[in-house]
Amino acid sequence: PQYYKLLSEGAISMGKHFSKEIRLEIVKEALAGIKVGTLARMYGVHPETVRVWVRDHRDEISQEEIPAADEHLQELRRLQEVEAKFEQAKKLLGEKELEIEILRELVKKKNPAYLKDLK
Repeated sequence: PQYYKLLSEGAISMGKHFSKEIRLEIVKEALAGIKVGTLARMYGVHPETVRVWVRDHRDEISQEEIPAADEHLQELRRLQEVEAKFEQAKKLLGEKELEIEILRELVKKKNPAYLKDLK
């Protein structure tokens, strides 16, 4: 079964084959400053695919066609910031879980130095 992906402005993509029109829209977003990785996740393609599209279609887009920092782009930039903070929080959580596990293991073991202090 083929899957269909609804894209901006009601355009439909079948599988991972994007029309030239949609590729140009993605290139415009990349040239406007949205990270390649973010665009790749948004559209379900590999980041290298987005880079190739930018390289191939960069000359077809004039400066006037590149979107200004409107609400859509601001929201995507905010999303990038939130994703970065989330990754940082996940890393910190992992470190804390490791510390807790180490401390639990230490509590389970008999600590001779601690037992001396109690006597």
